[in-house]
Amino acid sequence: MSDPQYAAPPPPPYGGVPTAGPVGKIRSTGVCILLFIVTFGIYGWFYYFKTHDEMKQHSGQGIGGAIALILAIFVGIVNPYLLSSEVGNLRKLRGQDPKVSGITGLWYFPGMFIIVGPIIWFVKTNGALNEYWESQGATA
Repeated sequence: MSDPQYAAPPPPPYGGVPTAGPVGKIRSTGVCILLFIVTFGIYGWFYYFKTHDEMKQHSGQGIGGAIALILAIFVGIVNPYLLSSEVGNLRKLRGQDPKVSGITGLWYFPGMFIIVGPIIWFVKTNGALNEYWESQGATA
């Protein structure tokens, strides 16, 4: 007879997908790009903090906002790869097509050498995240 203290926890609901936390905010891609330009890049730090924080609260997975902000300030080049990877993983976790992955970060670097690379990266990643939040009930 097994001790209930050591029994395996019950499986998560929804066919193995952990229960979702609060749904994140849909952010207009154009407005985000404009804010990034007007604030000389400072909005990027806010964006990384908020999106990573929302994904962590929603799924319980990922690096979270504080670590994303620290990375953005000190080694910002890693954040495009991390954000695209986490968005793709979040979508996969819910059985959706990932649409983006860490490889999508290549649009940011070395894509910046073709000038429009970072814009392509942002449109793809923010679009995939917005679609995910919409599928979870968020409205613009």
